[in-house]
Amino acid sequence: MLSLDKVFNAQTVLKKIIRETNVVRAYGIAPNCELFLKPENLQITGSFKVRGSAYKIAMLSEEEKQKGVIACSAGNHAQGVALAATKNGIKSLICLPDTAPISKVEATKGFGAEVCLVEGCYDDAYQKALELKEKEGYTFVHPFDDENVIAGQGTIALEVLTELDDIDAIVVPVGGGGLISGIAYTAKKIRPSVKVYGVQVTGAPSMYNSLKNGKIKSLKSVSTIADGIAVKKPGDNTYEYVKKYVDEIALVSDDEVSSAILALMEKQKMIAEGAGAAAVAAVMFNKFDFNGKRVVAIVSGGNIDVTSLSRVIDRGLRNSGRSSSLLIELIDKPGQLKNISRIIADCGGNVTGVHYEKGNTESVNGCFLRIDMETRDYEHVNLITQSLRNEGFKIV
Repeated sequence: MLSLDKVFNAQTVLKKIIRETNVVRAYGIAPNCELFLKPENLQITGSFKVRGSAYKIAMLSEEEKQKGVIACSAGNHAQGVALAATKNGIKSLICLPDTAPISKVEATKGFGAEVCLVEGCYDDAYQKALELKEKEGYTFVHPFDDENVIAGQGTIALEVLTELDDIDAIVVPVGGGGLISGIAYTAKKIRPSVKVYGVQVTGAPSMYNSLKNGKIKSLKSVSTIADGIAVKKPGDNTYEYVKKYVDEIALVSDDEVSSAILALMEKQKMIAEGAGAAAVAAVMFNKFDFNGKRVVAIVSGGNIDVTSLSRVIDRGLRNSGRSSSLLIELIDKPGQLKNISRIIADCGGNVTGVHYEKGNTESVNGCFLRIDMETRDYEHVNLITQSLRNEGFKIV
């Protein structure tokens, strides 16, 4: 059974394996509250997952260690299991969905594990791992629904509560529920006044739906940039812990997560993956009432694939009005582009792209001009748009 003694024991066991990530004060992200970040993206494997998997492996019998371990993961748990197994001289086999970012697959191999790619999502990889476990006699290291794993994740709460003695709330991303189960259980046992809030994405609301329906619900599919928390079904144990110890769960969109990733990069010089930025997104977009509160958001991981990072940044820029485009219908004659550029420059905007298009316009001499711009925010976009209209240009 999960207990505070087990969480404290995990803290002792993990001292030689994990990095204790110090809480940092965040500025310019959530002006209505005092926000702190727990940067588990700076963990050795780039994610909190190494805590739970390393403690689970440390608790195995000698016979179990000899047979080796197997796990399934979208990537972060895989790296945690691989590192912990290698440090203990144990063979590890990791089943990953074939949609996992290449960077995570290669990182898992780099920590010493064998990798088995499975067609589908996390749940398909999970079924494959169970098959191989029965066939080969491996010990299965569950990514979230195991009390030793949950105890390992609970060490995050111990570190937070040791550093900050007067916080009001902890905000945690939720996939299968292992992280929030460990944090909520530990925080409520030590300091019951601290609220614990969970965050899921709208494209994978498995725990949110389960709590709402009063029983575990499985999603037919998941679709989100936050692949680390894209889980179809919460665990039996984690569902019970969340139901008992978590105060509330809210949903954030992929657009909000993209904006949070961008904000962390610009304001904190911190790289977070989609799942890692989910808690920050919830604070940024006021999913909970944190006015005047001292809040800790768990930045659970930073293993974002560099090939998708630019797309996420572009999305975040557009969502915040930092990047925008206008389609202008006009008469094709000399000086038009010069006048449009002058108006945008006078308003403080920066033209980054110009695209000329002949189209089906009212005038036979008509054309379309698509202007890409760097802007400050949506108010700035509206200022430029209105200034162009005032000069007689037709914004399509």
